[in-house]
Amino acid sequence: MTFAVIRTGGKQYRVTPNAVITVERLEAEPGATVTIHDVLAVGGEGGLTLGAPTVPGASVTATVVEQNRGDKVIIFKKRRRQNSRRKNGHRQHQTVLRIADIATA
Repeated sequence: MTFAVIRTGGKQYRVTPNAVITVERLEAEPGATVTIHDVLAVGGEGGLTLGAPTVPGASVTATVVEQNRGDKVIIFKKRRRQNSRRKNGHRQHQTVLRIADIATA
């Protein structure tokens, strides 16, 4: 089974064909095709190919399933005995991708 390790949004993901992953927001409409060239490793029956830092000529093609927002993250800061506290929160923008193909060099 072929797999690849890709980097997007400052994070690394291990992906296989037809896998669905959630990454940080990419500027693409749902249904669009996205190509990721930041492939750090490619593996399968033929062995493992590691990049230094990326594998030359390798790419991963994915289809954008949807754009959504993650769960709310609460930030609560309190300074003891100072009667000082601050509560804040946000929802991170995310993109859901379905991996279509892993192309090697």
